[in-house]
Amino acid sequence: MRRKQLLLVAGICALASSAMGQIFAPAEMSRQTKDCLECHQKLNPSLYQQWGSSKHYRGNVGCYECHQADRDDVDAFKHEGFTIAILVTPKDCARCHSKEVEEFASSHHAKAGRILGSLDNVLAEVVEGNKGMITQGFPGGVSAAAVNGCWQCHGTEIKVLPGGKLDPATYPNSGIGRLNPDGSEGSCNACHTRHDFSVAQARHPDTCGKCHLGPDHPQKEIYEESKHGINFFSKIDEMNLDNEKWIVGEDYWAAPTCATCHMSETKNQSVTHDVGMRISWNNRPPVSVRPEVSDAKMGLPGANVPWQVRRDNMKDVCLSCHQTQWVENFYVQYDGLVNLVNEKFTRPGGELYKLAKPLKSPVPFANKIDFTWFEIWHHEGRRARHGAAMMAPDYTHWHGTYEIARNFYSEYVPELRELVEHGMESGDPALIEAAKALDAKLEEVLNSENHKWFLGKMDDSEADARKKASEDFKKRYKD
Repeated sequence: MRRKQLLLVAGICALASSAMGQIFAPAEMSRQTKDCLECHQKLNPSLYQQWGSSKHYRGNVGCYECHQADRDDVDAFKHEGFTIAILVTPKDCARCHSKEVEEFASSHHAKAGRILGSLDNVLAEVVEGNKGMITQGFPGGVSAAAVNGCWQCHGTEIKVLPGGKLDPATYPNSGIGRLNPDGSEGSCNACHTRHDFSVAQARHPDTCGKCHLGPDHPQKEIYEESKHGINFFSKIDEMNLDNEKWIVGEDYWAAPTCATCHMSETKNQSVTHDVGMRISWNNRPPVSVRPEVSDAKMGLPGANVPWQVRRDNMKDVCLSCHQTQWVENFYVQYDGLVNLVNEKFTRPGGELYKLAKPLKSPVPFANKIDFTWFEIWHHEGRRARHGAAMMAPDYTHWHGTYEIARNFYSEYVPELRELVEHGMESGDPALIEAAKALDAKLEEVLNSENHKWFLGKMDDSEADARKKASEDFKKRYKD
């Protein structure tokens, strides 16, 4: 078993009560750590200084307490008379932080490495990449695009080479869903950057920005645009980020951060390392689902926590600064946007894409329509919903619903019609039937209330209202 409780044998730590499930700090620095420091203070002075500013240093927790290994561990090796491992995994951290690790292990963060083999990885490994990166762990080659891109956020399976060395395609890696040799998932280092493991840093939005930014999940940019982000960056000196107790409304009140809303303590809730316990929509898939649905698919304990409970958890955070009407009305707006994207675009869009499959190349991303549909739901659809969730109107509209609509009507629909035309002209009975089915569904969608404007079939009352609004606008702004 990884990292047997050698600390206890050495008299370094004493277990706290079973109710707490934690380990108290050692009374003094261990002999093993002192031996480590004799060299690493000189060889790695910056790491030594980072550790020296940490709570670990003040608690007499050093190199050996984290890096010690059992000789049977897959990644263990002998170093200066000690058996150690380079990787420090959640299982190691659990010796002192059992509650945090248990919560983290139940979260989607810890499962982020399961993206390996998904459609996203087809892009990085095949469409964008090749097998030109050859390592001992990947003698057949691996895509450098996946290694340097996807895996650095999501995590990868760490491959251990002889002598405890780690394959360079898989390490260094602090991906939050890293698959570790001891069977644990995740990397605490993703948020609590070594070796100072600063709580202030983990509370800062920039820390989340390593992964939560870009075209498909720009939460950091969304936060910066929002009133929350504006307040944070203009009043960062009032945030008290390094305070031990960090309760919103008591220890700070200028603004919330990512941690405030998703993890940190309130007057009524304790800290949680399961970031899904305050989220009431999972906006990752093409059509948003409730989080307990996605938790059930992944076998997570959150499958038993209804979205209404999670929403109440988040409302509790909101109510630290906002009054009830504000919070309730916000959720009406947010739900409205989620339902709009789901019902107008991504649900019918997905149905059309499924019907189009027999009419296109079966190779993923070998068709223009594959990219078009992927960006509608994976990029633009997510941006719109995340923008609404975090109150960033520009991301909701111009980077979100506008781009969804533009690409749906000017790219997706014409590409679907082209597939119908080619299918009808193919002479293949199976393709002709597939084309007829797709054409019928496309006509059904375009003639629905959500899309009939596109065919010039807007209701007269709606057309009259649009005309009046245009005339009123011109009157207001005429010279």
